[in-house]
Amino acid sequence: MFEFINNNEDRGQVGIGTLIVFIAMVLVAAIADGVLINTAGFLQSQAEATGQESTDLVSERVDVTSTVGIVENATDPTELNEIRVGVSGAAGSNQIDLSSSTIQVVGPNGQANLIFTDTTEVGENGTDITSGSDVTQVPQGAFAVEDSSGSFVSASEAVLNDEERFTIVFNPVETPFGDGSNAFGQGEQSELDIVSPSGATTSVELRAPDLFNQGGEAVRL
Repeated sequence: MFEFINNNEDRGQVGIGTLIVFIAMVLVAAIADGVLINTAGFLQSQAEATGQESTDLVSERVDVTSTVGIVENATDPTELNEIRVGVSGAAGSNQIDLSSSTIQVVGPNGQANLIFTDTTEVGENGTDITSGSDVTQVPQGAFAVEDSSGSFVSASEAVLNDEERFTIVFNPVETPFGDGSNAFGQGEQSELDIVSPSGATTSVELRAPDLFNQGGEAVRL
């Protein structure tokens, strides 16, 4: 009934073949397992990064609290001396560095991307303006930031948080608001996109009244 294999060589060949197949299966399974683990880890990291970026785009956003223009001090005023945009951090946001933010402006005299400055020139060799608040010192291609006392702040201080509120100041004579000689004035409008370091964008439209009543007044834009 039973067949006995007495050939030792045949028995050894069968055993080695089985062992080779078993080892190959183990190796394939180990490699596949490693690939799956690495892929799962990569996908998890990507998902976390994407989720954080999406959260930042919603929460790390600048809120605009006011838009005001200061009319030139003249008998028959037609232009602005200052454009002032009050800002705060959006609800739930962390610190937002305004010095690393960009403001994209479309105005009566073209389009420009404005960057923060605390000097009279955009660059490292400009004169410090943080001791004053003269908006005429804000150069073309830039914006400045004022604190609650009305003084320009340096880059290290221009950080929005739960307690800090700032005013972004523009020179209405410089492009794209003005043309270098004539300033942003009656009936004109501009569109601003304030882009935070995380990429969150806040849009605001500035529209000057059709008629200024008196010099030196503050008008809502």
